[in-house]
Amino acid sequence: KDVQKEREPHVYLSKEEVKEKIQSYNSSVTDKLKMTLNANGIYTGFIKVQMELCRPITVQSSQSQGRCAPSNQETAFYLPDGCVNTLHISSTNTVREVIEALLKKFFVADNPAKFALYKRCHKEDQVYTCKLSDREHPLYLRLVAGPKTEMLSFVLREHETGEVMWEAFSIPELQNFLRILDKEENDQLQILKNRYAAYRGKLEEALRGVLKPG
Repeated sequence: KDVQKEREPHVYLSKEEVKEKIQSYNSSVTDKLKMTLNANGIYTGFIKVQMELCRPITVQSSQSQGRCAPSNQETAFYLPDGCVNTLHISSTNTVREVIEALLKKFFVADNPAKFALYKRCHKEDQVYTCKLSDREHPLYLRLVAGPKTEMLSFVLREHETGEVMWEAFSIPELQNFLRILDKEENDQLQILKNRYAAYRGKLEEALRGVLKPG
């Protein structure tokens, strides 16, 4: 169930309360992805983000990394559904910064504004998915919920809902989409040709058996 709601109020914890929660969190961790409290009160840790993207992403090649302008060395492809990535962040990092870091980590050239981070949680035997505001702090949400992804998990999706806003994409991105569609069309056409060729072969074999002089 997808729900839209206002940002939940951030409860400001004292340094001692944060320390106690981190100790409790680390005692429950089973994958060694623990949190660390620094002397300045900022803590660091890990979050896992599941990718649920419906449209292709544009990835820079090694030759075009670091360039600002669109390059022919960019490739668009569909990311496998359910792909999970792990990020090391701090308690000061916002949702927008997490999205930018996630895209940068995998050299995604698409505009970060096209994406949104969602939280998925279980309440009363139901699963709720809620879009987070850009200013929320994912690591704080992770700390409060505990390390179990069954209680809270993060999901990256396209920001737009409903009709696709094609005008938000650059010309190289649109050209890449067309190339992908052409490839998919050719692949499907080849599958159909192979299927009918197999049928034709079986029919011809059957006919030879019927017409064979007995």
